Amino acid sequence: MEPVRLRSGREVAIRPIRPDDAPELQAAYERLSPESKYRRFMSGKPRLSTAEARYLTQLDGSDHHALVATPARGPQSILAVGRYIRLLEHPEAAEFAIVVGDPHQREGLAAELLERLAQAAREHGIKRFTATMLADNVAAHRLVRRLAAGGMVPHGDGAKVAVERHLGALDEIDVELAA
Repeated sequence: MEPVRLRSGREVAIRPIRPDDAPELQAAYERLSPESKYRRFMSGKPRLSTAEARYLTQLDGSDHHALVATPARGPQSILAVGRYIRLLEHPEAAEFAIVVGDPHQREGLAAELLERLAQAAREHGIKRFTATMLADNVAAHRLVRRLAAGGMVPHGDGAKVAVERHLGALDEIDVELAA
């Protein structure tokens, strides 16, 4: 696995999450700021329980797939996580989520994770991603807007917006916001 060089020059490795990552996933969550925790879960969630960490690390790789970013060298702490979960009611769609540790935000790591998730999803027959994000999550909106082929018109309840990203060829990405 080749290291990925971020904007800061830092090198990270991106790999599938493993069951033995559960304790480090909990530790990575503890390192997030309260704001980053809130933006990820859209509620106050102080910690990940052992059962939640198990659910988030013991995946089938097809319907539930997750990637972690770790330092390319040195201790293998989790810096960021991206995942998708196939929607039972729409098997060609999956909900995606990405969280990047506070010291590593704005380095292009979320975009790297999203593109690799999209590639894995396409390989498993998923044709579109959906996500719900806070309307004031500027960084997430910037990421989606940058990856979108066209403009975005926000829809939602004022606090949250729903995003849909079709997983065509990377130069054919389409993003639509839905109520």
